Amino acid sequence: MFISVLDLFKIGIGPSSSHTMGPMVAAKDFRLRIQSFISSLAETSHLQIRCTLRGSLAFTGKGHATDRAILLGIHGFTPPQLADQDINKLVNQLWACDHIVLNETTSIRFCPVEDIIFDRGDPLPEHPNGIILELIDRSIRKPPNPIQIRPDLVLLDQTDNQLLTETYFSIGGGFITTLSEIGRLVAPLKIETSVSCGYPFDSANSMMRMSAQSGLSIAAMKRSNEIERISETELNNGLDATWRAMRACVENGLAAEGRLPGGLNIPRRAKALFHQLRENPQKANLNDWLCAYAMAVNEENAAGHMVVTAPTNGAAGVIPAIIYYAVTYEDASVDQIRDFLLVAGAIGGLIKHRSSISGAEVGCQGEVGSASAMAAAGLCAIKGGTTEQIENAAEIALEHHLGMTCDPVGGLVQVPCIERNGFGAIKAYTAASLAIRGNGQHFMSLDNCVAAMKQTGLEMSVKYKETSLGGLAVSITEC
Repeated sequence: MFISVLDLFKIGIGPSSSHTMGPMVAAKDFRLRIQSFISSLAETSHLQIRCTLRGSLAFTGKGHATDRAILLGIHGFTPPQLADQDINKLVNQLWACDHIVLNETTSIRFCPVEDIIFDRGDPLPEHPNGIILELIDRSIRKPPNPIQIRPDLVLLDQTDNQLLTETYFSIGGGFITTLSEIGRLVAPLKIETSVSCGYPFDSANSMMRMSAQSGLSIAAMKRSNEIERISETELNNGLDATWRAMRACVENGLAAEGRLPGGLNIPRRAKALFHQLRENPQKANLNDWLCAYAMAVNEENAAGHMVVTAPTNGAAGVIPAIIYYAVTYEDASVDQIRDFLLVAGAIGGLIKHRSSISGAEVGCQGEVGSASAMAAAGLCAIKGGTTEQIENAAEIALEHHLGMTCDPVGGLVQVPCIERNGFGAIKAYTAASLAIRGNGQHFMSLDNCVAAMKQTGLEMSVKYKETSLGGLAVSITEC
C-alpha cells in the first residue's frame, strides 16, 4: 500500500477538504471532460451545466462553501491556485456570471443560484459525499414523465436532455473518485499495489515487522518508498513547502482578528490568547500554547483561507500546532520536521487505507482523531522513539478520540471544530510523551484501534456524520 506524503498533505483553501477542495477538483475535472466532448459538436449555444449535491454535501454544503467550490472549479480553478488569492472577491465576481467561458468561441450556461442543487434526499449508496455533474442541451426535450405529487394531481416532468454526466465522490482529504472507480477501491482511496514500493506495509503490524527486518525507521522506509517515484530533492522540497505553508497558517491566524463568516458571529480568539501568553509566559503552559497554535490554523480554515490538509481541513490545526511548538520550544531541526511529516504521512496513509479520514463517513474520530494519531507518531519519532513506541503513540491518541461525532453547528467549521483541534493537539503531545516513557509493549494495537474506529463509524447514526442533524448542531437553546 502506498500513498504519497505529498498527496496526503495538500496545500489548498478552507473550510473543508471533503466539502470544498474535493468538489472543486471534481468540478474542474468535469470542465476538462466537457472541453473534450464539445469538440465534436457543431452547435453549443443551448448547452447548460447542472450540479446536484447529495448526502452530507447537500446538508452542510452551504456552511462548508461547497457551492462556492463548484463555482470555482467549473470556472477552471484548483485549490492550490487559490491559496494566496482573495477568494471572496473572486467568488463575488463569478457568482454574478450566468455562463462559463471554455475558450475564445465557446461559452456554456451555468448560473450557480439555479444550477447548483442541494438534494437533501437519501445519499447515494456508494458514499455520503456525492456530486452529480451534467452537461445538458436545453433545446432537446425528453418525452414527458408523469410525476404524481398527490393522488389527484399529476405534473409532467419536462427533463432536459443529458449529453454528458459524471458522478463524483469526495472521499476526504481533498481526494475524489468517480462512480466507476469507487467499486474498485480497496478502501476509500486510490492506492497503488503492494509491489509498487520497497516497503509496502499496509498495516501497523506489517510496518513494525518491516522496520525490525530492515533495521530502518518508519521515516527511512517512508522516504525510500517516496524516492522510488520522485527524486530526493523533490521530496525534500515538497516537505519543506508543506511546513512553510503550515507555519504561515499558524502565524497568519495568530495575527488576525475580527469575526468569522457564516452567520454564527463567532469571534477569532487565537490572537488574543497568544498575546496573553506572551505577556505572561510564566503563567502559560504547554496546553495553552498548543491551543493557540491549533486554533489559529482552524480560524484561518473557517475564514476560507490557505490551509494544508493534515489529513483534512477540519483537522488542519493539530499537526502544525505540534510542529510549531517543537520548533519554537524544543529546537526541532529541518531534518526532524521532514521526518515528522514522513512518519505522520505513513500513519495517516494506514488509517485512510484501513478505515477513513472523512467526517461524513466515520465522524470526527476520522478527522481530528486521525490527525492526533499522526501528530503523536511524528512527535514520538523526532523525540527518538522506537518503531514500537511510535505505533503506541498513534494508538493512544486515536483510542481517545473513538466515537467522536461530527456535528458542526450551522454546517460551519467553527463550533466545535476550532477548539477540538486544540484538544487534539494536547492529546497528541500527551500520547507521545506517555509512549516514549514506555517500552512500546501495550495491550491494544493501532490496527485494532483503527478497526474499532471503522466499525464505530459504520454503526454511527448519519445524524452525527457531518449532516448537522444531531448533537451540538441541534442542541442550541435560543434565549
